[in-house]
Amino acid sequence: MAYEAGQIESKYYKIWEERGHFETDANADIANGKSFCIMMPPPNVTGVLHIGHALTFTLQDIMTRYKRMDGFKTLWQPGLDHAGIATQNVVEKQLLAQGIKKEELGREKFLERVWEWKEKSGGQIVYQMRRLGISPAWSRERFTMDEGLKNAVREAFCNLYEAGLIVRGNYMVNWCTHDGALSDVEVEHKANKGKLYHLRYFLCENSSSNHSEIGGDCEADLGVAQNFASADRMSNSSSEQNSSSTKDASKRPYIVVATTRPETYFGDTAVMVNPNDERYKDLIGKFVELPLLGRKIKIIADEHVDMSFGTGCVKVTPAHDTNDYEVGNRHNLEFITIFDEKGILNEHCGEFKGLERLEARDKIVAELESKGFVEKIEDYENQVGYCYRCKNVVEPYISKQWFVKSKIAKDAIERVNKGQSEFYPSHWINSFNAWMRELKDWCISRQLWWGHQIPVFYCECGHEWADRVEKPSKCPKCGGANFAQDPDVLDTWFSSGLWPISTLGWGNGAALKNSKWFESDLKEFYPNSMLITGFDILFFWVARMMFQSSQAVGELPFKDIYLHALVKDKDGKKMSKSSGNVVDPLEKIDEFSADILRFTLTMLCVQGRDIRMSDEAMVISRNFTNKIYNASRFLLMNASSFANLEQSEIKTPLGAYLLSRFNACVTEVRKNIDEYRFNDAASAIYRFLWNEFCDWGIELSKADKSAVAELGSIFKESMKLLHPFMPFISEHLWHEMSGTSLEAGAKSVMIMRYPVAGEQNESIEKLFNLVIESIVSIRRAKAVVDLGNAKIAKAFLRSNTDLSEFSHFIKLLAKCENVEFISEIKAGCVRDVSENLESFIELAGIDTAPILKRLNAQKTKLEKEVAKLGAMLSNEKFVANAPADVLATNKEALQIAASKLEKVNNEIESLENI
Repeated sequence: MAYEAGQIESKYYKIWEERGHFETDANADIANGKSFCIMMPPPNVTGVLHIGHALTFTLQDIMTRYKRMDGFKTLWQPGLDHAGIATQNVVEKQLLAQGIKKEELGREKFLERVWEWKEKSGGQIVYQMRRLGISPAWSRERFTMDEGLKNAVREAFCNLYEAGLIVRGNYMVNWCTHDGALSDVEVEHKANKGKLYHLRYFLCENSSSNHSEIGGDCEADLGVAQNFASADRMSNSSSEQNSSSTKDASKRPYIVVATTRPETYFGDTAVMVNPNDERYKDLIGKFVELPLLGRKIKIIADEHVDMSFGTGCVKVTPAHDTNDYEVGNRHNLEFITIFDEKGILNEHCGEFKGLERLEARDKIVAELESKGFVEKIEDYENQVGYCYRCKNVVEPYISKQWFVKSKIAKDAIERVNKGQSEFYPSHWINSFNAWMRELKDWCISRQLWWGHQIPVFYCECGHEWADRVEKPSKCPKCGGANFAQDPDVLDTWFSSGLWPISTLGWGNGAALKNSKWFESDLKEFYPNSMLITGFDILFFWVARMMFQSSQAVGELPFKDIYLHALVKDKDGKKMSKSSGNVVDPLEKIDEFSADILRFTLTMLCVQGRDIRMSDEAMVISRNFTNKIYNASRFLLMNASSFANLEQSEIKTPLGAYLLSRFNACVTEVRKNIDEYRFNDAASAIYRFLWNEFCDWGIELSKADKSAVAELGSIFKESMKLLHPFMPFISEHLWHEMSGTSLEAGAKSVMIMRYPVAGEQNESIEKLFNLVIESIVSIRRAKAVVDLGNAKIAKAFLRSNTDLSEFSHFIKLLAKCENVEFISEIKAGCVRDVSENLESFIELAGIDTAPILKRLNAQKTKLEKEVAKLGAMLSNEKFVANAPADVLATNKEALQIAASKLEKVNNEIESLENI
């Protein structure tokens, strides 16, 4: 009989939430005086539940339910992020579909539209999270732009501004021509198959009158074939060149520079060579002319140039290249911006003014080719940065922006390395340190309307100030009212970086007090107990929370940080829509159940390893739910209800054995949860319930019905152990086994005390291990003579331990009418030897000829397999060249085959010696 989730999940979830079981005081009657706090990574208001979310929320829910049932005052803080770029893009597209541009509405009306969309359509992911069965304190759900968090953002900004940690200036930034400035981690770098354009920059006439003046023997020192043009090489293009930059080009030398972005050459203000490059030492200080424009730029020397790359000559575009920006500052070069914020080329680009930068590329190259300025064009693969939201190509761009100084991270780095926060897996501290120690100033201004508007104001008197008041009435310097607020908004990560403290009331003022947060929250729940999230947002979010929170309150936000790996498909490939391998969690919940999805993700979640998701893994979890459901059916056939374990007196040997094994399981589960080894905790429960309780406990109880009531109590307690992992079926079976109903008002498992391990009974475990070993041994002996499932008259057991008291278990499960315990080897029998005992079955009346024929056929096949694998592994060439995994597989196969062969030989010998 299969367990059908049906409407149980939605029904139970509604009851839990309505009764306030997710709130901080839900478990007051089992409170231990300790608190536990974990922050939900606030998903984007535009988001939908994906499989990575499902894993994060499942693991967080396991921890929260575990701590709640352990008596901790728990706060799992839920909320949503306003997602500045993503949300504005969604609403802009909706408006454009109606033929409306946001500029036509104006900022205020546009923001009204965004809020309308947020209230109607945003937060769909919250419904989806409920489908997963998670238990955050929904009554305290926050939004990164609610009134309290808006106050906190202004408070944090003003504090950093006043401390000199927030500054405004012209910096080189990552620029998306659609979404504006981006931080480094918001740029996705991908391999790009593009072109490398080799351009000719002619030396100015006054730089050289002949080759000898610019490098002696051109052929030997300057590489004429690559870098200079003689008259006959240029004859086919010189007639077309009429500008001052190309006058008499056929008689003038040139140098070659290579670029992947030819449209940027209009912004070149130097050509650069290495000062140690003998080929070009006499050119340093000379001038070249920019193709088509005729503008003169100087040849400079800088050790930044790699002499071995390309021609050893590099164009310098300080306003449009990150490395060139630094060179420009070192050499006091001119910074020429060649396109505007939308990527439209300007007057510096001559006839190409008004074209979009990427669309202009082919036209510019065609013109350069027609005028003889292109030496060659090669295929070239490089890394190109894309906006993480709109996938537009990102440009290095000089813009006046607001920045958080990188020294804000100093305190957080020191605290982490003093052990005040610990990473799981531990190796992530290396990545944290490497990134934080190389941290650049963080660009926090965004050219959007949706978000926290930067709380800086500019007065006509020239005064600039940051204000904690959303709408100040006057300039604090002159008292006037003619001032304007900075139009940009803050990077979304600025507000979510305050999440561990702002949600607990820090900086909120009086807004939402006693509804979304309470006076004691910071004292009770900060630092947060732990954080669980994907490693991919370590730098987006985790690091920012670390340094913003430590800066604000002088203490790191988390004691433990668990970073889980990516969920991939069954073949280990990253999931993507283009690959068609995306797993929709809601579809899997509909097909299998929330419990099964949760348990599958948990079983697969090994610390530090990617998770390979498959339907086959889901089926294993479904079979597990069916197994425990059918176990409950069997138990309920023998009783209408069962007592709680603490009220049950365990009297039978079988009850004592299973209680001892349950205690061992509780110890293992608790240890693994405490160490964030979620898969090991789930595996321990799986092994106990499937192997020990169902496969042996239930079957053994059929020989001792007096133990059924005790097994029922143990099973009920095991449902409490299972509850954090599979909350719905565990709740359902606990009440069915108790004869109670959650719907009728019975207390929920989720606010009952989590099982605590009692002592193990080693002596009873040893006895039942021997009972089980006896049953398995007799079954093997029967299988040798093809009596596997048949009932036999008698079996003989030889053991150093007296098992006669347990013979009823052995007879029933081994299907023997009688079991005789002997002290000597029994002749005329097939014999099975196990670790601690031997079993015998008489062969009288059994024709062994066909059995021997079958065994000898198996022997021949196994001998061939052993010989083949042995030869392969003794081949030095094969061993030297084979991959390590292939060698390991073959060695394991040889070991298994050899073991089978030994067993078959023993069986043959046993039959032939009778």
